Formats: sequence, C-alpha cells, structure tokens
Amino acid sequence: MDYKELVRIIFRRWWLIVLPLVLSAVIAIPEIIGADAPAGYNAEIRYSAAQRQNMPGREGDYTDVWMASEYTVDALTDWVRTSSFRDEIKSALGDDKVALDSLGVAADNVRSLGVLYLSHSQGDSLRAIADAAVLVLSSRSQRYYPQLGGEAAQVTILQQPAITSPPPALMNRLTPFIRLAIALMIGLVIAFFAEFIDPTIYHQDDLRRLGMPLLGSIPKERF
Repeated sequence: MDYKELVRIIFRRWWLIVLPLVLSAVIAIPEIIGADAPAGYNAEIRYSAAQRQNMPGREGDYTDVWMASEYTVDALTDWVRTSSFRDEIKSALGDDKVALDSLGVAADNVRSLGVLYLSHSQGDSLRAIADAAVLVLSSRSQRYYPQLGGEAAQVTILQQPAITSPPPALMNRLTPFIRLAIALMIGLVIAFFAEFIDPTIYHQDDLRRLGMPLLGSIPKERF
C-alpha cells in the first residue's frame, strides 16, 4: 500500500477519524483553557525571634543570646504547626469571610531563622491570612509558652509575605494534548479497520490487488 492509497483511505473515512477526535476535544478543550489557571497560592514568611527579657550583664561573647534566639525560633516553629496557631489566625481575622478550610501551614527553621509557609486556594484570602499570621507570631506566643514570662517573643519579620502562584504542573498541560493524540490514533485505526472489512470497490487499484484484469476506466467528467 503506497502513500496515495493511504491518502485515499483517509479522505474516504475522514468522519471515522474525526469522530473520536471531536469527542476527545469536547473534554480536552476546557482542560486546555483552564490549564494556566493557578491551582492555589503560596506565601512565605521569614522571621527571627528572641525573648524580650534583658539578658544579665556578661563578659565575652553573646553565645547565650544567640542560643536563646535559636530556642525561641524552634519553639515558634513547633507552635505554628498546631491547631492553636490556626485558631489564633481565625481569631485575628475577626470574621467568617475568610475560609480556612483550604489553608495549609508548614514551617522550617535553621538556627535562629524561622520560615512559615502558607497556602490557600484564594489569593486575597491568603493575603489576609498572612497578615494575621504575622500579628499572631508577634503578639500571642506568650499564651502557649509560660517560659516567656507572660510577654510575647520579640519577632522580627525579615521578609514580608509575597503572594505567589506556582505554575501548573507540566503533565497537567500536556495531558489534554496527549488525549487528543490518542483519539487521533484511535480514529485512524477505526478508519483502516473499516476499510479492511469493506468489500466495496472504490478504485482501480482495488481490482489490481484482487488480481482481476482491468480492461479500461471511465474518467470523471471535468467541468
């Protein structure tokens, strides 16, 4: 079978090829349009912290001050992962307009530097949540750590929270196009299968393949 025969089959059975492609496109096109829509938003807050009480007089280095700061950051890192921190954010927001159901909270720390990671499905809501989280970090830690002496830890925000949206995953972008390619392949298979089982003679080459002698042909009328 040469390429001319392949072209004839494709043009003859085009509707069998297009049908699964159209059905797949009905599903794929909305996915392609919505592929660039952000799945959620993230915010990152970097901070340092220390106890407010003045350290006693000393001679030499300030190792104990830095160690106290490290322990304070460790304590805050553990606290922000608990439900009480989420409850404090809800209290700081002061209303029910911001839903916390999709709020994700994670934290990390390296010595005297703490990092708070927030995620939410709505960018505006995350902005309000991030501001509330900064307020809670700065003013309510004494409620959960008696060793702070009833005074909130001194928190310094090193990086103001910037709301960002991660790019859609590459696989999410490619999936609709992969589905269309598979539908095209299925359409071609159906078209060639239909051609294989169809006994109708469409072209003089069909007779030659059957080994039948061709005496002549009547050309199409041209206008």
